[in-house]
Amino acid sequence: MAKFTVLSISGTVPSNCRGGSLPAWLLAIALLLDAAAPAWAIPKDTDGNVSRQEDYAGVIHAIDPFIPSLSKPQPEPEDEVIRAIEAFPDVVVFPIRVAGSVVARAPRNLTNKIAQASGEGNIAVIYPDIGEPYRSVFAQIIAGIEAKAKGRVANFAVGANVDAGELNNSLRRSNTRVVIALGRQGVKAASTLDSNLGMVVGGVLTSTENEASDRQVNSLSPDPALLFSRLKGMMPKVRRVFTVYDPRQNAWMVRLAKEAARAQGLEFTAYEAQDLRSAMRAYQEIFAAADSSQDALWLPQDSTTVEDSTVLPLVLQESWSRNLAVFSSSFGHVRRGVLFSLYPNNVELGRHLAGSALDFLASGASGVSGMVPLREVLMAINLRTAKHLGLNTSRPKSFDMAFPEQ
Repeated sequence: MAKFTVLSISGTVPSNCRGGSLPAWLLAIALLLDAAAPAWAIPKDTDGNVSRQEDYAGVIHAIDPFIPSLSKPQPEPEDEVIRAIEAFPDVVVFPIRVAGSVVARAPRNLTNKIAQASGEGNIAVIYPDIGEPYRSVFAQIIAGIEAKAKGRVANFAVGANVDAGELNNSLRRSNTRVVIALGRQGVKAASTLDSNLGMVVGGVLTSTENEASDRQVNSLSPDPALLFSRLKGMMPKVRRVFTVYDPRQNAWMVRLAKEAARAQGLEFTAYEAQDLRSAMRAYQEIFAAADSSQDALWLPQDSTTVEDSTVLPLVLQESWSRNLAVFSSSFGHVRRGVLFSLYPNNVELGRHLAGSALDFLASGASGVSGMVPLREVLMAINLRTAKHLGLNTSRPKSFDMAFPEQ
């Protein structure tokens, strides 16, 4: 069976090449690619063919999972080809399919030549090789990382079967000193790396105490202090907040919530529940005791106590009939009838992660360790629910997303 490889080069094409035959030097590049590189070790262009603000003239993004990205070449005959590419500031994306096996050596890490030139330690982002819609989320986070780090970033999409030795070798070649691990798959891969590398974790909801004991784990769950502040801004008369949580998932978050409530003059009552039955019993107690004029219910990101198919519909129905405000840490709940939610500003989250990584590069120390709640947030509101509760939503620009009345 014939083997196909694909090369993608980002940019715009010179006017004299549009619609014409493919330039000979571009075809030559395809023959230089090493088709045998493992899929996990490929630095990928995180946002496909979308143009970036940074100037990456002359940088090749090889996005086929069997083609490694090229790097700043060592003095070899291929230099002539690289210089030929860099002589054209405008390049378009061309798919090139080469039938048959291609056995050729390629200079590595052209994508990272800006970082290599600095002579300083670099940042590597390890993220899951996953489809949409999650791929776009990670792409936005990485865009924020790259903007903050100003190009000193190498990106590695990893699959389920990661060769730890090869990944470590790739990081050494890129002079990596700190790794930003995104998502569960990224964290799993990063856990096999050399212990002398710094690590910042992001793009996860929660983590075990052991995982967060010696590293910074940035959760996608919004900071309760921000949630309570937004609640008081919309409903100044609120005095008490209830929640139901599974301590195996959210003990750390409830500790933060207690501190935030105390700081903002709120009474905070949390019910523990480790199964569906005890969660439903807790909600019954809350609805029996709640005063809709001064109370509100917070739904954390918790698969036990905020189960979507059974618990959430009953909670929303009961709160609607009692005019009790319910706000959530999950964006999807707003569409279903929760008053509001805070959700990640992915680009700003990336900037935050990069800032932590840059701090490590500057000091050589991990700095803050443990779980860190999401503070780079946007706000979504359900206008129908707000109207039902008699709230003033005449300033739609204060919300980043509003679900229209139905």
